[in-house]
Amino acid sequence: MNRIVIIGTGMAGYNLAREVRKLAPDVSLTLITGDDGRFYPKPMLSSALSMGKTPDQLATASAEEQARSLDARIMTRTRVTGIDSAGRMVTTDRGEVPYDRLVLAVGAEPIRPPIEGDAADAVLHINNLDDYSAFRRRLEGAQRVAIIGPGLIGCEFANDLLKSGRGVAVIGPDPHPVSTLLPAAAGQALQQALGEAGAAWHLGTTVKGVSREGEGYRLALANGETLSADLVLSAVGLRPSTALARAAGLEVNRGIVTDRLLQTSTPGIYALGDCAEVAGLNLPFVQPLLIGARALARTLTGEETPVSYPAMPVMIKTSLHPVTVAPPPREAEGEWQVEAQEDGGVKALFHAPDGTLLGFAFTGKAAAEARSLIAELPPLLP
Repeated sequence: MNRIVIIGTGMAGYNLAREVRKLAPDVSLTLITGDDGRFYPKPMLSSALSMGKTPDQLATASAEEQARSLDARIMTRTRVTGIDSAGRMVTTDRGEVPYDRLVLAVGAEPIRPPIEGDAADAVLHINNLDDYSAFRRRLEGAQRVAIIGPGLIGCEFANDLLKSGRGVAVIGPDPHPVSTLLPAAAGQALQQALGEAGAAWHLGTTVKGVSREGEGYRLALANGETLSADLVLSAVGLRPSTALARAAGLEVNRGIVTDRLLQTSTPGIYALGDCAEVAGLNLPFVQPLLIGARALARTLTGEETPVSYPAMPVMIKTSLHPVTVAPPPREAEGEWQVEAQEDGGVKALFHAPDGTLLGFAFTGKAAAEARSLIAELPPLLP
């Protein structure tokens, strides 16, 4: 018997279940989730406000509807307490669930920076639809929002809030926005565009404390500055959720370590999505998740299929100044060549010493042209 159990009903869990069901109509399929199991596109959380979408409108299917369409058992509001890999059993607060193949699709969790002050617990973190619903409730009546973290998610939320007419301050130690993906010229172009739209940037520093100030909050920065805000959102990044895997004795590095079959160090247990570190790569984006789901579905249903990743640019949803970036490998030798554009955007190309194109970052109107370069880039995982 092939009993497949998937822990997690985010985009990874549900897309895998869908791919498995296409290949194996009769396989036993169980999904376990700590939330209500609604299906929603998580990347839209940072752009829903300007799209006029409420949290409920983001959800396209309930757990019951998903269970029917997938012919699967979906255990909602269920906490997984352990994995017995020898006995092939998942233990939960609702009983035991046996498996033949187990997939961890548990995603990532917010990094919580150390913050002092009597309002530190009022700082919001958004990682799921429940979090986002709480954010939207708190946002009512709030006109000044402080965002901790000038990375990809922080900039997307800044863009969304600016378009809603709110004042935004972005704080972080980075030299420029999205510094882990963008070269300086591209990050500075994004910074200038969002600044012209009303964003106040406080870079090269961190938030030391958050205290209550009337109906709002006062932020104390490490550089001695203070800011006032009606709402404080932390978006300093995510880290793979590895606690369950670690407790089960699986190898963990940055993420849950897998081979190219997405199998962990323990036979019969696999990992997919933001929680996984595949052949040394942790890629918390949608395209690698979808590619992995298709490959893993074939492996789980009898056809071992190693995952391969082509070049996969990231499109940052900052509609006030669009960005498309394919960062070069971290260890790559070479240099950026930057061409400024009339609209304030940039075209930045990263070439190896032999002239090979290894990465690019296009911003502003040029972002739409970047896709034509994808075919020139080497694959991430051949």
